[in-house]
Amino acid sequence: MPISELPKPAMSSDTAIHTHLSGLDLLHEPLLNKGTAFTEEERDVFELHGLLPPHVGTLEDQRQRRMRILESRPTAFGKYSNMRDLQDNDETLFYSLIAHNIEELLPVVYTPAVGEGCQRFSEIWRKARGLFISYPNRKRIDQILANPRYDNVRCIVVSDGERILGLGDQGAGGMGIPIGKMALYTALGGIPPQDCLPVLLDVGTDNQALLDDPIYIGWQHNRVRGKEYDEFVETFVAAVQRRWPNILLQWEDFAGTNALNLLDRYRNRLCTFNDDVQGTAAVTTATILAAVNATGLPLSQQNIAIYGSGSAGVGIIDLLIKAMQQEGLTEDQARQRIYAFNRHGLLVEGTDEMRPSQLPLARKRGDVANWRLSVPGAKYISLYDVVHNAGITVLAGVSTQPGSFTEEIVREMARHTPRPVIFPLSNPTSLSEATPADLLAWTNGKALVGTGSPFPPVEVEGRQVRISQVNNAYIFPGLALGILVSGARHVTDNMFMAATRALASLSPARTDKNAPLLPSITEARSISLVVAEAVGKQALADGVAEPNLDTPFIDQLKAYVWEPVYRPYQKVSNCKRDANTKSCCGK
Repeated sequence: MPISELPKPAMSSDTAIHTHLSGLDLLHEPLLNKGTAFTEEERDVFELHGLLPPHVGTLEDQRQRRMRILESRPTAFGKYSNMRDLQDNDETLFYSLIAHNIEELLPVVYTPAVGEGCQRFSEIWRKARGLFISYPNRKRIDQILANPRYDNVRCIVVSDGERILGLGDQGAGGMGIPIGKMALYTALGGIPPQDCLPVLLDVGTDNQALLDDPIYIGWQHNRVRGKEYDEFVETFVAAVQRRWPNILLQWEDFAGTNALNLLDRYRNRLCTFNDDVQGTAAVTTATILAAVNATGLPLSQQNIAIYGSGSAGVGIIDLLIKAMQQEGLTEDQARQRIYAFNRHGLLVEGTDEMRPSQLPLARKRGDVANWRLSVPGAKYISLYDVVHNAGITVLAGVSTQPGSFTEEIVREMARHTPRPVIFPLSNPTSLSEATPADLLAWTNGKALVGTGSPFPPVEVEGRQVRISQVNNAYIFPGLALGILVSGARHVTDNMFMAATRALASLSPARTDKNAPLLPSITEARSISLVVAEAVGKQALADGVAEPNLDTPFIDQLKAYVWEPVYRPYQKVSNCKRDANTKSCCGK
């Protein structure tokens, strides 16, 4: 579907907000603050004269002012910190700024800048946002969640901070990830900010630098593990279900074993998904589908190497297998097309340090018995040897091993296919398996490249090639939107496949094989509606949601979408939530 034909979100700026707040109380509520955009009449009614400068501006004026400030910040972290302050001061402006500058600000509010934001979270924490639920407070979880401010929460992103991007254990600083994810729920998916709650489960940290840091804001204790950890998470989930029986809960940046175990434990108990596992799988598979369409060779005939088999790698492989089955292969035939790696090399029966989740990915010894290895008799089989012997046509990296896609490997891959598909997906940028410029240089401009982190365009034979960022932001905001509006009780594998196919259908490469693999991220809000519609309809088809026969689903989506626009205010003496606007007193 061409981008020009995508459905557009509905705009709503005329419905008044009713609030009893006034003066500094109103200005200090980020969901209600309009700053200099309060009208003269509103300044009269809400006692704002003197608290604001006399200039009466507009949202557009404020966006221009903020962009000027951001452009003056010389570092990504400086921009990130400035945007976090803005979010805590004026959420409408924050989201409007992102929506009008998605390409420039997505790397600022999320990857890669959020990585340093998590590392330095204790330095910039100023104002409460979301909930820190620490292990010492495990008996107070019901009390913490009971605050009336959270009555209308509909979705949660939760992390324990152990595996932040490729940076490892950041403890309580990992809160930057749920905050960032929830910001994209709203900025890119249109989910009302008052419906979103970021949560950090603080079970300690094994990062010695944080344990020794006197300004670290988290619980300065080694990580709780094993039975105590499982019981703590169970206490949290049970409390969440009591508080919000229909909640959508997204797991984020848990370490590999915990990520898969928690998903398996709770996926049939509540409406939940893990974006690192399933969201990464969906956007990667969608982009691979777009790329193989450009190669002219069906997915079922591709030979695929997934370099890294942590939770993300396992998720990608599982979804690729399902996609191949939809093209007619059996599960065993699909598995024969995929080669997975851990830190030692190709997963083969008996490979050291294989986790239970990796066992189904291991090749039989007989599969590789006749291979010619670059180091005869080597204990482990390298990526180069797999590319050489298996004729790899698609290579994706989730290894966090920078530079692991070497020139030798890439040139060997190009010998087996005229258009190699290569996705260095590890982030932040410093951990990417290769740079797009190198990949295109080593393949004479023929490679189809997607990256996990943002990279600038690359000049190839006098033309600028835009590099598609294989960013989960293409999937999870629309996925969550479709789940919430459909009222899905669970998140099925079919719903992820529906999201995958929906995104793949929007690829510019479907009509121009030299075009980017993914649509521009500037169209994210419209893309999210397409993904949401596919997900919601699949939820109905899977029987995990009840149909609303009175209104077409796309109209239900548009009616729910929140737009970052200033609305008129009316003062009331006793503030009650407006059932239509769902907005009062910043809730």
